[in-house]
Amino acid sequence: MASTTVAEQLNCTRITTRAAAKRRAMAALVEEHQLATKKRAVLGDVTNLVNVVVSANHKSYGELQKPNCAIKKEEKKAVATRDIEDPQLCGPYASDIYAYLRRMEVEPKRRPLPDYMEKVQKDANANMRAVLVDWLVEVAEEYKLLPDTLHLSVSYIDKYLSINVVNKQKLQLLGIASMFIASKYEEITPPNVDELCDITENTYTKEEVIKMEADILKSLKFEMGNPTTRTFLRKFTDIAQENYKTPNLRLEFLVCYLAELSLLDYKLVKFLPSLVAASVVFLARFMTRTKIHPWCPALQQYTGYKAADLKECVLAIHDMCLGRRARNLNVIQEKYKQLKFKCVAHTHCPQDIPASLFEDLKT
Repeated sequence: MASTTVAEQLNCTRITTRAAAKRRAMAALVEEHQLATKKRAVLGDVTNLVNVVVSANHKSYGELQKPNCAIKKEEKKAVATRDIEDPQLCGPYASDIYAYLRRMEVEPKRRPLPDYMEKVQKDANANMRAVLVDWLVEVAEEYKLLPDTLHLSVSYIDKYLSINVVNKQKLQLLGIASMFIASKYEEITPPNVDELCDITENTYTKEEVIKMEADILKSLKFEMGNPTTRTFLRKFTDIAQENYKTPNLRLEFLVCYLAELSLLDYKLVKFLPSLVAASVVFLARFMTRTKIHPWCPALQQYTGYKAADLKECVLAIHDMCLGRRARNLNVIQEKYKQLKFKCVAHTHCPQDIPASLFEDLKT
């Protein structure tokens, strides 16, 4: 790893870590079925959402409404049976948990300001944030952290930057401390503070990381369990594959790839995590089956979003996928070019998305 620090490179260049060198040296195939080495049930894994629909009205995201699209009875029965068979998926309580998560994601205390770079920050900017997130993806790979940890780390960063002015030299410190907290929340064996100091080439001391950790916790009032895009992706991806005879790993990895790309774009901070998750599934289905409409009544009912609600977010992620934004930040692309992720970063992305796909579905 180069001796230059992230703090020094935030102005113009991307960061490299030991993880990058490690990946270049890897030649053997690795297990491809799991995104993470650890598997456990979390709130986002719950299914059986047959009776849950959340309003797509932006003025009342947390309110429930009656289903406006019919789902075949046999599909409902299949989902319910699958959920009951796995006790870890909390089938009997899934609809209540999902409704709770949708209410939670709109709470002001859990939401970053959509324009905090313009209103709060004086030294940092959107490009520096993108460089930081790009580097954190490598850190997560280095320590084999769960995708949930990465997404939660970025949510802490955005919330903290919405409240506190941070000098650009301290952005890396904020990033590593946020990942330290998220690791403690999500991981079975989180990295210790000495390891995190080492990954920054000891730019910051152990005491500085611990102090920043305390500052973040106080600023967020110890509200650590924020729903993220990953929280909703699990179920949305499951629904998107209901017509598949076997799980489509390529679609699952593509969804994860697009979700991580969305973390780089500051302009997506204004969207709710559930909307970003729905948009990612929409785009992934469009990329893998261009001749079939990417949205369907089942997805519309379960997510609570119509295709028109997703348009702005889908187009922004589409631009990221085409490299129209964050051109020099290629860590995520390189990560998902690996065989263990079925090389989904090579998936062809059409240059344009027909406007007709964002029209209301015909029922």
